[in-house]
Amino acid sequence: MSLRTQSSLDVSEEALNEISSQATQLVFEYLTTISERPVRAENYAGKTIESIDAELSIEGVPLDKLIRDCRTLMDLSRHNGHPRFFGYVASPSTPIGAYADLIASALNANITCWRSGPAGTEIERMIVRWLGSLIGYDRDAKGLLTSGGSMANMIALLIASRRKADASRRGLWNAGPPMTLYASDEVHMSVAKAADILGFGRDHVRVIACDNRLRMRLDSLRESIEADLREGLRPFCVIASAGTVNTGIVDPLAEIANVAREFDLWFHVDGAYGAPGVLDQRKKHLFAGLERADSVSLDPHKWLYVPVDAGCLLFRDAAAAMAAFNTEDADYIKTHGYSDEEAFAFWDYGLELSRRFRALKVWLTLQYYGTRRIAEAISEDISLAAYLGEVVSKADDFELLAPVELSICCFRYVPAGMKSDTELDRLNERIMGLVQKGGRAYVSNATVNGRFALRACITNFRTTKSDIDKTVAAIREAGGK
Repeated sequence: MSLRTQSSLDVSEEALNEISSQATQLVFEYLTTISERPVRAENYAGKTIESIDAELSIEGVPLDKLIRDCRTLMDLSRHNGHPRFFGYVASPSTPIGAYADLIASALNANITCWRSGPAGTEIERMIVRWLGSLIGYDRDAKGLLTSGGSMANMIALLIASRRKADASRRGLWNAGPPMTLYASDEVHMSVAKAADILGFGRDHVRVIACDNRLRMRLDSLRESIEADLREGLRPFCVIASAGTVNTGIVDPLAEIANVAREFDLWFHVDGAYGAPGVLDQRKKHLFAGLERADSVSLDPHKWLYVPVDAGCLLFRDAAAAMAAFNTEDADYIKTHGYSDEEAFAFWDYGLELSRRFRALKVWLTLQYYGTRRIAEAISEDISLAAYLGEVVSKADDFELLAPVELSICCFRYVPAGMKSDTELDRLNERIMGLVQKGGRAYVSNATVNGRFALRACITNFRTTKSDIDKTVAAIREAGGK
């Protein structure tokens, strides 16, 4: 077989222009009509595959047909960018963020280390410093971008545990008495999962009770640590929440930091959702003590309006992080003849080797809008959640189930004459299903003090007061049925 002179995958300039034109027009149409679409399309399992060309092509499918299929996929999707999508912590992508992903994919840099992706590596390290400064953590923060808060939390736990166990022992890092970590019963599910994956076991995650405002209780934290020490166990980390995913409540960070220092525990703050709330000057006091954390998780794709995936882990002690991942490198990734800065590698601080250019969309979003406009959008989200809380509190047929501290409101529909929590749980569960399927709005659920709550998380720059009113109307209508 002769060597090729032209690839079978090359396309002409005319074909490239046509791809660019049609794809850009499709995205333009979507972004300009997203508010007019149902939040969730009428769909059923299997409908998507029935609606597109599902046969694997041998000779290729015409571009026009593929664009039509992409339009179908959009039509059959749930639209997280819709102004009445309040289901989960998922901010909509800004237009500049969406196109940033296109640019990053076109470059297709693998941001493993400086020599693999020099421009991307420097942008990511700069973005990490910017994020540390933005939330008042550390102007010279170290860290890396991750797929999301779950990965950031797991890396933080690994660093924390190896610091406590003496990372120099490597393979024996988890030998000896069991290691224990501490988090409230409102902590994100990723913490227990990470503990399980890392070998501590879920039974060594000490679940600390919360007070009547759903914040970690300091007395329970201290009692749990002291009890484990008496048993000869090894406490190594306490995790506080800077905005829980259920209710948006911020733990007493400064007081928890004091306990962590007293017992020489790594202090990790899960701010994956809530940390950007510090940009609202009205809420800044809630985050006092964040700057004392050893590490912080923060997801730009949750409340900085950046496309998925864009998580982040921030820390100060780069040496502790590097020690946790210190291994004998494979020959092909060893650096030779580079300065210290040029020898930098993200694999020294995290789990991934192959890493996409996530920093580009964070950089373009922050630079295009500027921090003032982003802070305004976050403040508006918080104000809209407060407004929903006021509407609920004043209504005879609704009940507020948790304080509205950031941008999450948890409540339930309470019709006249129905008092049983069991009946109300079942009713509100049915209401949620009707609202989600109806397509006018989308709320999810949380368990608050043992009760089923309708949960609205507002992290959307498109949402207005009118959208809140329409969502309340949709819930009330579903309740009436």
